[in-house]
Amino acid sequence: MGTRLYYRPGTASMAPHAALAEIGLEYELALVETGLDGQVPESYRRVNPAGWVPTLVDGDLVLTESAAIILHLAERHPEAHLLPAAGTDERSEAYRWLIHLTNTVQTAFLRYFYPDRYGPEGVAEKAAAELATLFDRIETRLSDREWLAGDTRTVADLFLFMLIRWGRRLEPPAWDRPGLRAYAERCYELPGVRTMWDEQQLDPPPFAA
Repeated sequence: MGTRLYYRPGTASMAPHAALAEIGLEYELALVETGLDGQVPESYRRVNPAGWVPTLVDGDLVLTESAAIILHLAERHPEAHLLPAAGTDERSEAYRWLIHLTNTVQTAFLRYFYPDRYGPEGVAEKAAAELATLFDRIETRLSDREWLAGDTRTVADLFLFMLIRWGRRLEPPAWDRPGLRAYAERCYELPGVRTMWDEQQLDPPPFAA
């Protein structure tokens, strides 16, 4: 079996999709559609019992969780330089930022998008305020550098770019910050990101040429 990514446009499948395209692998995309009841087909639950996207099938390996998938791809394909060299401070920084993005920023988005799952009224508003603070901190991080860790893009950048797009619904949108706008423009020009964007048929960002 080859490489197949189960996805839905604009979801957490964006970063793994961009990583596959940045590496230059041949891959198959499998769109996971939901029915009127919001449920995924039983055929997909046989691949991923949780029913979430993304899921990567890479040979005999079936892997879920966006961050795990992009780390797997970076490790399996070191020639793509999606992670800094092993044992370097830059490698540790890439891990740190990816874990922060998935554990802190992404979970805040879950509370923002799905407040009913998390308790009483006000959850979305509190999450929006938290996200504003988090994106302000990331803006500071990028004030004197092009990428989150090291001198070139890493999997952490692919993940952050995905979250910045999610943040287009915030007020103000995440990419309205000057540093994040310039950073998002750099990410958007990466060949793999552009391929992902086109294949998922996403609406052009406001900075698209």
